[in-house]
Amino acid sequence: MTKVKTGEVSVGGVRSPLIWAGDRDDPEAVVFVHGNPGSGRDFEDLVARSGEFGRALAFDLPGFGAADKPAGFDYSIEGYVEHMDAAFERLGIERAHLVVHDFGGPFGMAWAAQHPQAFASMVTINAGFLTARRWHRVARLWRRPLIGEVVMAATNRRSWRRAFGAGDELPVAFVDRMYDEFDRGTRRAVLRLYRATPVPYPGAEGWLETLRELDRPGLVVWGAKDPYLAPRRIDEIRRAFPSAEVAMLDQSGHFPFIDDPEATAAAVVPFLRSQLAVAVRG
Repeated sequence: MTKVKTGEVSVGGVRSPLIWAGDRDDPEAVVFVHGNPGSGRDFEDLVARSGEFGRALAFDLPGFGAADKPAGFDYSIEGYVEHMDAAFERLGIERAHLVVHDFGGPFGMAWAAQHPQAFASMVTINAGFLTARRWHRVARLWRRPLIGEVVMAATNRRSWRRAFGAGDELPVAFVDRMYDEFDRGTRRAVLRLYRATPVPYPGAEGWLETLRELDRPGLVVWGAKDPYLAPRRIDEIRRAFPSAEVAMLDQSGHFPFIDDPEATAAAVVPFLRSQLAVAVRG
């Protein structure tokens, strides 16, 4: 397997750690977009596997992981899309195959709809596209002024481990790393992001329609035991990607690339390989 290398990308004075594999100068790349909580490191295994046949990378978004977490950043979908686009330009990416998870779904969908010429394909892993009528319970608490701050202050390692099933549903080391990264700056970023994101989200239907008309290649990989997102979200994704394939992982939860990396790779890697092969033949 190709060795994953590390670096960083800086946009507007905001520095983000970067992991990558493959040809770092290839203008076509597989870009992994994490959600909340998360960081680029979540995708280390898939970056390594994808680097065997193309350029693959992931970076921590502002406010998450080990990225800078400035108080003045625009922690909204628009702010993240603008940041992603500038990062792609800085990294020399002219055409992107997106692999998105959790809140990375809306980030990726919005970017793709706004940059159709640069958008090549999408793998969606347990991510919604913000057309639901209401947020999940924890998100509803985060969106409430003062209550959200209290919830964040009360979140400790013990409650975090319990919430994510450390040692049972997910490895303790992974859950603890997420907690270590969920520092004061990230908690502030999460509150601002969720409070800036009502559902249904204005504009989401427009993004769906744009992507439906493009009908780019898509793959949906879904952990069926996800406690946050029901499998019915797959129908929403297929509205945007009518030709999408679906790989249902019956024993996985919200983080299938962690709780079953082999099954996830078995679905994702062949799809990405085929997309990059098309690009080479073209």
